[in-house]
Amino acid sequence: VQLQASGGGLVQAGDSLRLSCAASGRPFSNYAVGWFRQAPGKEREFVAAISWSGGSTYYADSVKGRFTISRDNAKNTVHLQMNSLRPEDTAVYYCAAKTSPYRTYWWKTQSGYDYWGQGTQVTVSS
Repeated sequence: VQLQASGGGLVQAGDSLRLSCAASGRPFSNYAVGWFRQAPGKEREFVAAISWSGGSTYYADSVKGRFTISRDNAKNTVHLQMNSLRPEDTAVYYCAAKTSPYRTYWWKTQSGYDYWGQGTQVTVSS
């Protein structure tokens, strides 16, 4: 499956952005999807994930209550709604997809994801 992340941009603190991850190549409903981000000089970190059905979602503590992940399998798309953005949210955001097995903490284990998109830049100014 091929993933295309989009929706990044330059915004001010407190603003919102909606990232999209569009999939092609295989039925998207077979995959759980995660969002990760990498800030300059830092390691890539988990942001949010959603199960293949959309019935389960997972968030990093740093974004809980501000970000919402959702999916539309009919449109092969996963969204990350980001509200109340902060300068520390500045990073390149990547979406990734995985199939089973779903091991413990699968949602935040980067090595468990099979496919990665190219990333979209989010910059939040203070």
